[in-house]
Amino acid sequence: MIIPLIQALYDPHTRMPRDLPFYEQAIKEIECGALSSQIYYLLKQCDRWAQVPLFFQERLTLQYHATLCLNVFIKHQTDQLLSELENLGIPVIPLKGVYFAEKYFGHLGARATTDIDLLLHKCDLQQAIACVKLLGYTIEQEGASSHFHASFSKQLPHSRIPLTVELHWDLLIEKTSNLTISEFWKQATPMASFQFVKELSEYHTFYMICLHGWSHYMDSPKYFIDIIQMLHRYPDHIHYSHLFRDAAVHQTLRRMIRTLVHVYAHFPHLSDIKELPVQHKNKLYGKYQTTKRRNFEQLASKIYHKFFIFDSLTHTLAALIHFTNRLGNLPLSHKIKKM
Repeated sequence: MIIPLIQALYDPHTRMPRDLPFYEQAIKEIECGALSSQIYYLLKQCDRWAQVPLFFQERLTLQYHATLCLNVFIKHQTDQLLSELENLGIPVIPLKGVYFAEKYFGHLGARATTDIDLLLHKCDLQQAIACVKLLGYTIEQEGASSHFHASFSKQLPHSRIPLTVELHWDLLIEKTSNLTISEFWKQATPMASFQFVKELSEYHTFYMICLHGWSHYMDSPKYFIDIIQMLHRYPDHIHYSHLFRDAAVHQTLRRMIRTLVHVYAHFPHLSDIKELPVQHKNKLYGKYQTTKRRNFEQLASKIYHKFFIFDSLTHTLAALIHFTNRLGNLPLSHKIKKM
Protein backbone atom coordinates (compact mmCIF):
# COMPACT_ATOMS: atom_id res chain seq x y z
CA MET A 1 0.00 0.00 0.00
CA ILE A 2 2.66 2.58 0.93
CA ILE A 3 5.02 1.89 -1.99
CA PRO A 4 3.27 4.57 -4.14
CA LEU A 5 3.82 7.09 -1.33
CA ILE A 6 7.53 6.26 -1.07
CA GLN A 7 7.82 6.50 -4.86
CA ALA A 8 6.36 10.01 -4.73
CA LEU A 9 8.68 11.04 -1.89
CA TYR A 10 11.80 10.09 -3.83
CA ASP A 11 10.71 10.80 -7.40
CA PRO A 12 9.58 14.41 -8.02
CA HIS A 13 7.83 13.30 -11.23
CA THR A 14 5.49 10.97 -9.33
CA ARG A 15 2.25 12.47 -8.03
CA MET A 16 1.34 12.11 -4.38
CA PRO A 17 -1.62 9.83 -3.59
CA ARG A 18 -4.76 11.91 -3.02
CA ASP A 19 -7.36 9.46 -1.74
CA LEU A 20 -8.19 9.73 1.96
CA PRO A 21 -8.68 5.93 2.30
CA PHE A 22 -5.12 5.47 1.02
CA TYR A 23 -3.72 7.50 3.93
CA GLU A 24 -6.00 5.80 6.45
CA GLN A 25 -4.56 2.43 5.46
CA ALA A 26 -1.04 3.77 4.94
CA ILE A 27 -0.71 5.17 8.46
CA LYS A 28 -1.57 1.75 9.90
CA GLU A 29 1.17 0.10 7.85
CA ILE A 30 3.64 2.89 8.61
CA GLU A 31 3.12 2.60 12.36
CA CYS A 32 3.15 -1.20 12.23
CA GLY A 33 6.50 -1.11 10.41
CA ALA A 34 8.00 1.63 12.62
CA LEU A 35 8.38 3.88 9.56
CA SER A 36 6.81 7.07 10.91
CA SER A 37 10.07 8.95 11.43
CA GLN A 38 11.38 8.12 7.94
CA ILE A 39 8.14 9.14 6.22
CA TYR A 40 7.98 12.30 8.36
CA TYR A 41 11.55 13.19 7.41
CA LEU A 42 11.07 12.47 3.70
CA LEU A 43 7.86 14.51 3.51
CA LYS A 44 9.67 17.47 5.05
CA GLN A 45 12.76 17.04 2.87
CA CYS A 46 10.88 16.94 -0.43
CA ASP A 47 8.54 19.76 0.63
CA ARG A 48 5.38 17.66 0.32
CA TRP A 49 4.25 17.87 3.92
CA ALA A 50 1.28 20.09 3.04
CA GLN A 51 0.05 17.52 0.50
CA VAL A 52 -0.95 14.90 3.08
CA PRO A 53 -4.07 14.98 5.32
CA LEU A 54 -3.94 16.68 8.71
CA PHE A 55 -4.60 13.46 10.66
CA PHE A 56 -1.68 11.86 8.79
CA GLN A 57 0.60 14.76 9.75
CA GLU A 58 -0.46 14.54 13.40
CA ARG A 59 0.11 10.79 13.68
CA LEU A 60 3.52 11.04 11.99
CA THR A 61 4.57 13.95 14.19
CA LEU A 62 3.62 12.11 17.37
CA GLN A 63 5.63 9.03 16.41
CA TYR A 64 8.53 11.10 15.11
CA HIS A 65 8.99 12.84 18.46
CA ALA A 66 8.79 9.50 20.27
CA THR A 67 11.47 8.10 17.94
CA LEU A 68 13.66 11.15 18.43
CA CYS A 69 13.51 10.82 22.22
CA LEU A 70 14.35 7.11 22.04
CA ASN A 71 17.20 7.71 19.59
CA VAL A 72 18.69 10.40 21.82
CA PHE A 73 18.74 7.88 24.66
CA ILE A 74 20.18 5.10 22.48
CA LYS A 75 22.86 7.45 21.16
CA HIS A 76 23.87 8.30 24.72
CA GLN A 77 24.08 4.60 25.54
CA THR A 78 26.04 3.93 22.33
CA ASP A 79 28.49 6.74 23.02
CA GLN A 80 29.05 5.40 26.52
CA LEU A 81 29.77 1.91 25.19
CA LEU A 82 32.05 3.18 22.41
CA SER A 83 34.03 5.27 24.89
CA GLU A 84 34.61 2.22 27.08
CA LEU A 85 35.74 0.13 24.10
CA GLU A 86 38.00 2.98 22.97
CA ASN A 87 39.60 3.12 26.42
CA LEU A 88 40.22 -0.63 26.23
CA GLY A 89 41.82 -0.28 22.81
CA ILE A 90 39.23 -2.54 21.14
CA PRO A 91 38.63 -1.68 17.46
CA VAL A 92 34.89 -1.35 16.80
CA ILE A 93 32.58 -0.16 14.01
CA PRO A 94 28.97 0.92 14.68
CA LEU A 95 26.56 -0.66 12.18
CA LYS A 96 23.28 1.00 11.20
CA GLY A 97 21.61 2.61 14.22
CA VAL A 98 21.79 6.25 15.24
CA TYR A 99 24.98 7.07 13.36
CA PHE A 100 23.51 5.68 10.15
CA ALA A 101 20.47 7.93 10.66
CA GLU A 102 22.63 11.00 11.17
CA LYS A 103 24.98 10.43 8.23
CA TYR A 104 22.67 9.02 5.59
CA PHE A 105 19.34 10.63 6.53
CA GLY A 106 20.70 13.86 7.95
CA HIS A 107 19.05 13.79 11.37
CA LEU A 108 19.14 11.69 14.51
CA GLY A 109 15.37 11.31 14.55
CA ALA A 110 14.97 10.46 10.86
CA ARG A 111 15.20 6.68 11.25
CA ALA A 112 13.97 4.53 14.13
CA THR A 113 16.32 2.12 15.85
CA THR A 114 15.82 -0.19 18.80
CA ASP A 115 19.25 -1.65 19.49
CA ILE A 116 23.00 -1.13 19.19
CA ASP A 117 24.87 -3.08 16.51
CA LEU A 118 28.66 -3.14 16.66
CA LEU A 119 31.23 -4.88 14.45
CA LEU A 120 34.46 -6.05 16.07
CA HIS A 121 37.23 -8.57 15.52
CA LYS A 122 36.34 -12.04 16.73
CA CYS A 123 39.57 -12.18 18.75
CA ASP A 124 38.25 -9.22 20.81
CA LEU A 125 34.83 -10.75 21.43
CA GLN A 126 35.34 -12.00 25.00
CA GLN A 127 36.88 -8.72 26.15
CA ALA A 128 34.04 -6.79 24.50
CA ILE A 129 31.45 -9.06 26.16
CA ALA A 130 32.99 -8.35 29.56
CA CYS A 131 32.78 -4.62 28.84
CA VAL A 132 29.16 -4.86 27.73
CA LYS A 133 28.20 -6.80 30.85
CA LEU A 134 29.87 -4.24 33.11
CA LEU A 135 27.57 -1.63 31.56
CA GLY A 136 24.52 -3.66 32.55
CA TYR A 137 23.82 -5.74 29.44
CA THR A 138 23.75 -9.02 31.32
CA ILE A 139 20.85 -10.85 29.64
CA GLU A 140 22.51 -13.10 27.07
CA GLN A 141 20.50 -14.49 24.17
CA GLU A 142 21.31 -17.97 22.94
CA GLY A 143 22.41 -18.34 19.34
CA ALA A 144 23.55 -21.07 16.98
CA SER A 145 27.29 -21.75 16.95
CA SER A 146 27.46 -20.84 13.25
CA HIS A 147 25.84 -17.43 13.78
CA PHE A 148 27.81 -14.21 13.42
CA HIS A 149 26.85 -12.13 16.43
CA ALA A 150 26.23 -12.34 20.17
CA SER A 151 23.36 -10.43 21.80
CA PHE A 152 23.17 -8.94 25.29
CA SER A 153 20.29 -6.93 26.74
CA LYS A 154 19.41 -4.88 29.80
CA GLN A 155 16.04 -3.91 31.18
CA LEU A 156 15.13 -0.24 31.01
CA PRO A 157 13.09 1.67 33.60
CA HIS A 158 9.42 2.08 32.61
CA SER A 159 9.85 -0.05 29.48
CA ARG A 160 8.78 -3.59 28.66
CA ILE A 161 11.32 -3.76 25.82
CA PRO A 162 14.99 -4.14 26.83
CA LEU A 163 17.87 -2.40 25.07
CA THR A 164 20.01 -4.90 23.18
CA VAL A 165 23.64 -4.76 22.07
CA GLU A 166 24.59 -7.05 19.20
CA LEU A 167 28.31 -7.75 18.88
CA HIS A 168 29.02 -8.81 15.30
CA TRP A 169 32.25 -10.34 14.04
CA ASP A 170 30.90 -10.91 10.52
CA LEU A 171 27.95 -9.93 8.33
CA LEU A 172 26.72 -13.36 7.23
CA ILE A 173 26.20 -16.81 8.72
CA GLU A 174 29.36 -18.87 8.83
CA LYS A 175 30.15 -20.86 5.65
CA THR A 176 27.35 -19.26 3.60
CA SER A 177 29.73 -17.02 1.62
CA ASN A 178 33.40 -16.27 0.99
CA LEU A 179 33.02 -12.77 2.38
CA THR A 180 36.27 -11.41 3.80
CA ILE A 181 35.38 -9.01 6.58
CA SER A 182 38.97 -7.74 6.72
CA GLU A 183 38.28 -5.83 3.48
CA PHE A 184 35.64 -3.81 5.31
CA TRP A 185 38.06 -3.05 8.14
CA LYS A 186 40.83 -1.93 5.78
CA GLN A 187 38.70 0.82 4.27
CA ALA A 188 37.13 1.91 7.57
CA THR A 189 38.25 5.29 8.91
CA PRO A 190 38.39 6.68 12.48
CA MET A 191 35.12 8.24 13.61
CA ALA A 192 35.22 11.75 15.07
CA SER A 193 38.07 12.05 17.59
CA PHE A 194 38.35 8.31 18.23
CA GLN A 195 41.31 6.12 17.42
CA PHE A 196 39.76 2.66 17.72
CA VAL A 197 36.14 3.51 16.90
CA LYS A 198 35.78 3.50 13.12
CA GLU A 199 33.10 3.86 10.46
CA LEU A 200 32.59 1.86 7.30
CA SER A 201 33.18 3.48 3.93
CA GLU A 202 30.05 4.53 2.05
CA TYR A 203 30.66 1.67 -0.39
CA HIS A 204 30.89 -0.99 2.30
CA THR A 205 27.94 0.53 4.15
CA PHE A 206 25.87 0.08 0.99
CA TYR A 207 27.13 -3.49 0.64
CA MET A 208 26.16 -4.19 4.25
CA ILE A 209 22.73 -2.55 3.92
CA CYS A 210 21.93 -4.65 0.83
CA LEU A 211 22.90 -7.86 2.64
CA HIS A 212 20.89 -6.77 5.68
CA GLY A 213 17.78 -6.23 3.56
CA TRP A 214 18.29 -9.58 1.84
CA SER A 215 18.61 -11.37 5.19
CA HIS A 216 15.17 -10.02 6.15
CA TYR A 217 13.57 -11.05 2.82
CA MET A 218 13.13 -7.35 1.93
CA ASP A 219 9.78 -7.81 3.68
CA SER A 220 9.46 -4.24 4.97
CA PRO A 221 9.57 -0.87 3.17
CA LYS A 222 12.32 0.20 5.59
CA TYR A 223 14.84 -1.99 3.75
CA PHE A 224 13.88 -0.33 0.47
CA ILE A 225 14.18 3.13 2.00
CA ASP A 226 17.67 2.48 3.39
CA ILE A 227 18.97 1.40 -0.02
CA ILE A 228 17.19 4.18 -1.91
CA GLN A 229 18.39 6.80 0.56
CA MET A 230 22.01 5.74 0.12
CA LEU A 231 21.69 5.84 -3.67
CA HIS A 232 20.24 9.35 -3.47
CA ARG A 233 22.77 10.56 -0.92
CA TYR A 234 26.03 9.00 -2.16
CA PRO A 235 25.59 7.88 -5.79
CA ASP A 236 29.20 8.67 -6.68
CA HIS A 237 30.52 6.35 -3.95
CA ILE A 238 28.63 3.31 -5.24
CA HIS A 239 29.89 1.63 -8.41
CA TYR A 240 28.02 -1.48 -9.49
CA SER A 241 30.92 -2.84 -11.54
CA HIS A 242 33.02 -2.79 -8.36
CA LEU A 243 30.17 -4.10 -6.23
CA PHE A 244 29.36 -7.04 -8.49
CA ARG A 245 33.03 -7.89 -8.95
CA ASP A 246 33.52 -8.04 -5.18
CA ALA A 247 30.26 -9.93 -4.71
CA ALA A 248 31.35 -12.52 -7.28
CA VAL A 249 34.58 -13.10 -5.33
CA HIS A 250 32.67 -13.20 -2.03
CA GLN A 251 30.01 -15.44 -3.61
CA THR A 252 27.23 -13.09 -2.55
CA LEU A 253 26.46 -12.04 -6.13
CA ARG A 254 23.05 -13.69 -6.46
CA ARG A 255 21.94 -12.19 -3.15
CA MET A 256 23.15 -8.75 -4.16
CA ILE A 257 21.53 -8.84 -7.60
CA ARG A 258 18.25 -10.21 -6.24
CA THR A 259 18.04 -7.45 -3.66
CA LEU A 260 18.84 -4.61 -6.05
CA VAL A 261 16.57 -5.92 -8.82
CA HIS A 262 13.77 -5.99 -6.26
CA VAL A 263 14.41 -2.35 -5.32
CA TYR A 264 14.78 -1.09 -8.89
CA ALA A 265 11.66 -2.97 -10.03
CA HIS A 266 9.55 -0.99 -7.57
CA PHE A 267 11.47 2.28 -7.88
CA PRO A 268 12.40 2.65 -11.58
CA HIS A 269 13.45 6.29 -11.13
CA LEU A 270 16.67 4.96 -9.57
CA SER A 271 17.91 4.18 -13.08
CA ASP A 272 18.22 7.93 -13.63
CA ILE A 273 20.51 8.15 -10.60
CA LYS A 274 22.51 4.94 -10.95
CA GLU A 275 21.84 2.50 -13.78
CA LEU A 276 21.66 -1.11 -12.64
CA PRO A 277 23.55 -3.25 -15.19
CA VAL A 278 21.07 -6.15 -15.03
CA GLN A 279 17.50 -6.55 -16.22
CA HIS A 280 14.85 -5.41 -13.74
CA LYS A 281 12.72 -8.53 -13.76
CA ASN A 282 10.82 -9.26 -10.58
CA LYS A 283 9.03 -12.55 -11.26
CA LEU A 284 10.30 -14.29 -8.15
CA TYR A 285 8.83 -11.68 -5.86
CA GLY A 286 5.65 -10.74 -7.63
CA LYS A 287 3.65 -7.77 -6.44
CA TYR A 288 4.99 -6.25 -3.25
CA GLN A 289 2.74 -6.75 -0.22
CA THR A 290 3.08 -4.99 3.12
CA THR A 291 0.42 -7.15 4.71
CA LYS A 292 1.45 -10.38 6.40
CA ARG A 293 -0.87 -12.68 4.49
CA ARG A 294 0.47 -16.20 4.32
CA ASN A 295 -0.08 -17.95 1.03
CA PHE A 296 1.71 -20.58 -0.98
CA GLU A 297 3.40 -18.10 -3.34
CA GLN A 298 4.89 -16.08 -0.49
CA LEU A 299 5.98 -19.20 1.37
CA ALA A 300 7.64 -20.63 -1.74
CA SER A 301 9.41 -17.32 -2.35
CA LYS A 302 10.72 -17.21 1.23
CA ILE A 303 11.96 -20.79 1.10
CA TYR A 304 13.72 -20.11 -2.18
CA HIS A 305 15.13 -16.88 -0.78
CA LYS A 306 16.39 -18.49 2.42
CA PHE A 307 18.02 -21.59 0.97
CA PHE A 308 18.43 -21.40 -2.81
CA ILE A 309 19.76 -17.93 -3.60
CA PHE A 310 23.37 -18.78 -2.81
CA ASP A 311 26.24 -18.85 -5.28
CA SER A 312 27.28 -22.41 -4.41
CA LEU A 313 25.71 -25.65 -3.25
CA THR A 314 28.10 -25.70 -0.28
CA HIS A 315 26.65 -22.42 0.98
CA THR A 316 23.10 -23.71 0.52
CA LEU A 317 23.91 -26.76 2.62
CA ALA A 318 25.49 -24.56 5.31
CA ALA A 319 22.32 -22.44 5.44
CA LEU A 320 20.16 -25.56 5.77
CA ILE A 321 22.35 -26.92 8.58
CA HIS A 322 22.27 -23.58 10.41
CA PHE A 323 18.48 -23.39 10.11
CA THR A 324 18.08 -26.96 11.37
CA ASN A 325 20.36 -26.33 14.35
CA ARG A 326 18.61 -23.10 15.20
CA LEU A 327 15.18 -24.71 14.93
CA GLY A 328 16.34 -27.48 17.24
CA ASN A 329 17.29 -24.92 19.90
CA LEU A 330 13.89 -23.18 19.90
CA PRO A 331 11.18 -23.98 22.47
CA LEU A 332 8.32 -26.03 21.04
CA SER A 333 5.81 -23.19 21.47
CA HIS A 334 8.05 -20.86 19.48
CA LYS A 335 8.36 -23.40 16.66
CA ILE A 336 4.59 -23.72 16.43
CA LYS A 337 4.19 -19.94 16.33
CA LYS A 338 6.76 -19.60 13.56
CA MET A 339 5.25 -22.30 11.34
